[in-house]
Amino acid sequence: MKIISWNVNGVRSIVKKDFFDNISRLDPDILCLQETKAQEEEVKNALSEIGGYYHYYNSAERRGYSGTAILSKTKPLSVIRDMGIEEHDKEGRVLCAEFDSFCLVNVYVPNSGQVLERLDYRQGWDIDFRNYLKNLEKTKPVILCGDLNVAHRPIDLKNDKSNYNKTAGYTQIEIDGMDDLINSGFVDSFRYFHPDEVAYTYWSYKFRARERNSGWRLDYFMLSQSLVDKVNKVEILSEYFGSDHCPIRLDIKV
Repeated sequence: MKIISWNVNGVRSIVKKDFFDNISRLDPDILCLQETKAQEEEVKNALSEIGGYYHYYNSAERRGYSGTAILSKTKPLSVIRDMGIEEHDKEGRVLCAEFDSFCLVNVYVPNSGQVLERLDYRQGWDIDFRNYLKNLEKTKPVILCGDLNVAHRPIDLKNDKSNYNKTAGYTQIEIDGMDDLINSGFVDSFRYFHPDEVAYTYWSYKFRARERNSGWRLDYFMLSQSLVDKVNKVEILSEYFGSDHCPIRLDIKV
């Protein structure tokens, strides 16, 4: 099974930028999108050209903000939106599809804000989301994918020293949240198979960051421990454009 995860930074924008050709080329069994930035009917219309998939969407109450989508060639046994916690369930950030042998969770984790104004909220989110994942894991192994909005280690961003505890995505609180997720049993699949590879999934639109490869690794496939031996390949697909993030790929036998 090939799973592609991609923060598209606006689905109505990316479909104007060779997106359909790219998805045809990638030919995923499951496609997970984050930051769709549209209401469900708008996402449905934007993605209507992609046939042969079951489509599921979760949109924020606020228009043009956040949002997730899952497209799957196999019909899931069930699809659940959100965590079931009112404080977190207004922004369309979590979409879970249950299959025969695993649960797939597509997530767009909250950004802590330009001046870290949402850092306290993010800390609470990380705790609640980890508990949500561990509860899911009681029934089936979990594949978590999406934009986790954290660079976990210095290798995961270009300028670690100048960003540490100053920039959203690289504060100790966010790093601790990722540590707690890993300590609870989830495996960062890319880093597991590529322990020393410098590779990024996000580049700011400013300062020619992508051209200079001044980026961050914010997008992940996190796996229940029991799934690690089933992985054939995990890749960062930086050759694909259209967003300030690139897609990531997991090939797994499930």
